Amino acid sequence: MYSNKENVNILTSLLVAHGIHHAVVCPGSRNAAIVHNLNECPNIQCYPVTDERSAGFYALGMTQALKEPVVVCVTSGTALLNLAPAVAEAYYQHQPVVVISADRPQQWIDQLDGQTLPQPDALGRFVKKAVSLPEPHDEDTRWYCNRLVNEALIEKHAPVHINVPITEPLFRFDTPALPQERKIDFTPADATNITLTHVCRMFLQAKRPMLIAGQPMNPLMDEAVMQIGDNEEYVPDFVVYAGGSIVSKRLKHFLRKAKETWVVNREGEVTDTFMNLTHVVQADPEVVADLIRFNLEEMPHPFVQKWEALLTQIRQQTEATEPPYSQAAVVKYFEQQRGGNIVHYANSMAIRLANTYAKTRVYCNRGVNGIEGSLSTAAGFSCVTEGKVFCVIGDLSFFYDQNALWNQNLRGNLRILLMNNGKGVIFNMLPGLEQSPARDKYVAAEHHANAEGICQQNAVTYRQAKDMQQMQEGIDWLVTAESECPLLLEVFL
Repeated sequence: MYSNKENVNILTSLLVAHGIHHAVVCPGSRNAAIVHNLNECPNIQCYPVTDERSAGFYALGMTQALKEPVVVCVTSGTALLNLAPAVAEAYYQHQPVVVISADRPQQWIDQLDGQTLPQPDALGRFVKKAVSLPEPHDEDTRWYCNRLVNEALIEKHAPVHINVPITEPLFRFDTPALPQERKIDFTPADATNITLTHVCRMFLQAKRPMLIAGQPMNPLMDEAVMQIGDNEEYVPDFVVYAGGSIVSKRLKHFLRKAKETWVVNREGEVTDTFMNLTHVVQADPEVVADLIRFNLEEMPHPFVQKWEALLTQIRQQTEATEPPYSQAAVVKYFEQQRGGNIVHYANSMAIRLANTYAKTRVYCNRGVNGIEGSLSTAAGFSCVTEGKVFCVIGDLSFFYDQNALWNQNLRGNLRILLMNNGKGVIFNMLPGLEQSPARDKYVAAEHHANAEGICQQNAVTYRQAKDMQQMQEGIDWLVTAESECPLLLEVFL
């Protein structure tokens, strides 16, 4: 029987899955559940060592001899700090010592409770990865706990630290079996050639494979997912995710239905966006995408053809639909006219509309998705290129970043399409928020500002539009006019 502590059982299951066979264990009550589980595992041999400082070096010696990761498990408090000399030595020897420390619950840190100190990051830069596990109470925290353990255990060439808070009662051992946990594998850059061939083989052998490359070059995916609904025939069973941020929340939720995902990125980072990650490949995503595309040209896949047919149908519907005077009408007409010019979209509604209407690559600050800095980023881009650079932006993002125009470096190649509806209209789309009387004034930041004065004081040529005809004429001017100073079209909606 195993402990009834779910984070301890998730940890134990993944230690076994990642091939841990040896554990140095130190005495203590807080770590007793972990030690009990390690002792229960038939594939893990435990070695009791009372002195934690010595125990750390025992584990180091074992990793040297076995050429594989070895656990050292300690209780809470200064027991963890006693491992520091051995962990520092392991760090500079590149030895995979796995430090597991039991801990008090977070709410009892610095409350004068016994054997209690801030343990996360206590070993500083001498571990390659440090995680502190949650005590799961729902599926999201179970997934988070699983992911954190995997992130630590995929490191095979340096010490790592896994901190395990455990709430009392500590000594209930009534779980008959360990959970079947998802294991995340890792392929480093020096082993990618064989793995990339394997990725392509798995992609072609899967019944419903899908390649996701961040910003979709096909803007119709969001609409397609909405039309699919609960139709399982379109849900992929094998996803290759070549990194990049996905704008559509609907698409992300859809891809979480997939059976498994392999992530490819240059950094080898664990990005479990779809909550079904099983493998991380450290490689150039473009190489993987090209390899898959080449193989698909040689051998067309019926699932890919099924999706292409659906997207063609939606494309025809989208092109035939003419939205009324609105942000959608502005972005659709702009995308029809802008040609191959560089375009930066601001966050919030602007980038979501680009997700529907843009047919070529666009830029957007989707690292952390903030509304600040979109105009400044486009302005900086325009300073080092001769071609036209457009910025499509909403009113809150624009007024927040208006100092981007307070700059002597700007030239006529910077073109700004400002959609001003007097507030953050995206908040109108959040179900339930309409019940709050604070929505428009305090949440959506309702205002009556315009950009004309800002343009005058910064030598930016200004024009405004208040209906469909003025908007279309203004966009034509914005795209084609020759100018030595920046241009701005403000569309009031």
